[in-house]
Amino acid sequence: MNLQSRAFEANASIPPRYTCDGVDVSPPLSWDDPPPETRSFAIVTDDPDAPGRTFVHWVAYNLPPETRDLPEGVPLGDRLASGGVQGKNDFGKIGYGGPCPPSGTHRYFFKLYALDRVLDLKPGATKAELLQAIDGHILAESELVGRYARQR
Repeated sequence: MNLQSRAFEANASIPPRYTCDGVDVSPPLSWDDPPPETRSFAIVTDDPDAPGRTFVHWVAYNLPPETRDLPEGVPLGDRLASGGVQGKNDFGKIGYGGPCPPSGTHRYFFKLYALDRVLDLKPGATKAELLQAIDGHILAESELVGRYARQR
């Protein structure tokens, strides 16, 4: 699988639009070539450069197997119109929360997982709960890394 965004190239700067310095909406994402056995997809976005621990910006799962993209600005809330649900980020909210590093340039890992099952997780699951649920069920994975430093 190949995860990409038309908003930024791999290892390049994430435009402010998708951060706390902008309108803080999720960037458009697309992917191709999942394994034919895929039953659902999951996405995790996190920042390993955050002070003290990896900071989670987005958790989404049970995206239908025919899904090949997510549009810009996925609405906040438990359920997605196209199917799937969202979990809780480390801002304490459901859905996407954009980059907002306190200092320096941070890396943001958008990780896509193709899974062999639909997960038995309620909306609002954390990254830890998601990772536990997908253990042993990952058919393929891909990641896209973007970078961001505050525009102060």
